[in-house]
Amino acid sequence: MMEVEVGHHNVLLAKCDGVYHALGNQCTHYGGPLSKGALMDNKIRCPWHGSCFNVLTGDMEEFPAMDGLPKHKVKIEDSKVYVSINKKFLKQNKRMKKMCGRTPGNSHTIVLLGGGSASLICAETLRQEKYEGRIIMVTRDDLMPYDKTRLSKVMNAESSSIMLRKFEFYHEYDIEMWLKKEALSINTEKQTVTFNDGITQCYDQLLIATGCRAKPLDIPGADLEDVMMLEVPADAQRVHYACFKRRIVLVGTSFVGMEIAAYMIDRASSITVIGSSEMPYHKTFGPEIGKFTMTLLEEKGVKFYMNDFVKEIRGEDKKVKDIVLKSGTIIPADVVIVGIGVLPNSECLQGSDVKLDAKRFVPVDKYMRTNVPNVFCGGDVSTFPLKMANDQQVNIGHWQQAQAHGRVAALNMLQKEVPLNSVPVYWTVLLGMTIRYSGFGEGYTELEVKGNVKEMKFLALYIKEDRVVAAASLNFDPAVSVVAERLATGNTITKAEAKSDDLTWLHLPDPHKS
Repeated sequence: MMEVEVGHHNVLLAKCDGVYHALGNQCTHYGGPLSKGALMDNKIRCPWHGSCFNVLTGDMEEFPAMDGLPKHKVKIEDSKVYVSINKKFLKQNKRMKKMCGRTPGNSHTIVLLGGGSASLICAETLRQEKYEGRIIMVTRDDLMPYDKTRLSKVMNAESSSIMLRKFEFYHEYDIEMWLKKEALSINTEKQTVTFNDGITQCYDQLLIATGCRAKPLDIPGADLEDVMMLEVPADAQRVHYACFKRRIVLVGTSFVGMEIAAYMIDRASSITVIGSSEMPYHKTFGPEIGKFTMTLLEEKGVKFYMNDFVKEIRGEDKKVKDIVLKSGTIIPADVVIVGIGVLPNSECLQGSDVKLDAKRFVPVDKYMRTNVPNVFCGGDVSTFPLKMANDQQVNIGHWQQAQAHGRVAALNMLQKEVPLNSVPVYWTVLLGMTIRYSGFGEGYTELEVKGNVKEMKFLALYIKEDRVVAAASLNFDPAVSVVAERLATGNTITKAEAKSDDLTWLHLPDPHKS
């Protein structure tokens, strides 16, 4: 495959089984160059975030992208390849699947609880699959579905810039949006949902995609002003402005916490991070990459206190003055930002027949079905069987997984019997550098690193039971996307393959070619 220019328009030209195909070269997610991705079995994976497209049709086959690619005409004459583009496609770098609307008089109703990516993709998939009944999406937010991954990366982003679809989209395809409304209870026998404004809505099928909320600190002083958590765009804006030239303390070394620390380097007067583990990302990336990211931020003046806990937040006149650690250390502070985990928004299920696990998450099967007929669940509030981990029941709070859940739930609402088969992919951005990750590395027993972590160019392969179960990389594209596709298609990456110096299977670009 290669990138070509047609009338000052960027096009991907790929050859599969002897046949040439021309498509848009920009991934419809964030515009990643597909020509630098991985082409495998008539599919191309974006090198940035793992979105997958069918080369033969241009259709999107794996999230986080939401739309397909424009497809262009190709002809061969005198051993030359000619690509022609319809002028109406010149300014279009994405192609939405055809969707229907509601048929007048069709009273069948699907209610989607939650305004995140799982609900939106569920609604879109229903309309793409010619569902002509009523769709109601309900969210306690005051915004249409938005790109939550950007809240900790671009904290002052305007709400309009992170909307996943424009207002007109919901109107055109008859997707009802109920904003600032929260489900209080569900009666699965009567198939009704009661909301906080007293309204009771009947459903024929229901998706629970209410997500999670930030877990608060349970210590003295946690209710002081300027103790903040990041959940919605308004929180991001508040944090952005509250931290300017002030002393901030971040509690927790999650992906969100580390991204906020990096974002605030040129804004806050001082930044301190408190972590309960030995290194940031200790369980996910491992100690080597954890140490690397910690050193990156330390070189920018960020102070870390690891293997410690916040015991108390002390204040004056209801404002934060300092924090006291379990070790006895006292740290002056003006703003405290808490990122210590999440709690599932499953309170509306209490008293219903929908089963919850010990941590109040909702278990589902591979079709995103709960234990109650016509009730589905997806996104962060669910636990689900992960195919690549031998159907281990897991909770993975990543954007791309929630999207996959929404699609599978919709297909099975329509009795398509399509199981979930999606490999987790996520990314984190620190100081302009993106660390990419795919797979499920929990419980890995061995780590093989290609390249050099300290030189900021590496691929980490996580090994469990003599096979690769996950990969993380920096400046090593498209390796993580290749691993994602291998895992998604059930092709085992052996321990021997991971340890070999022969990296041709990773489809890495030839440094000697332009």
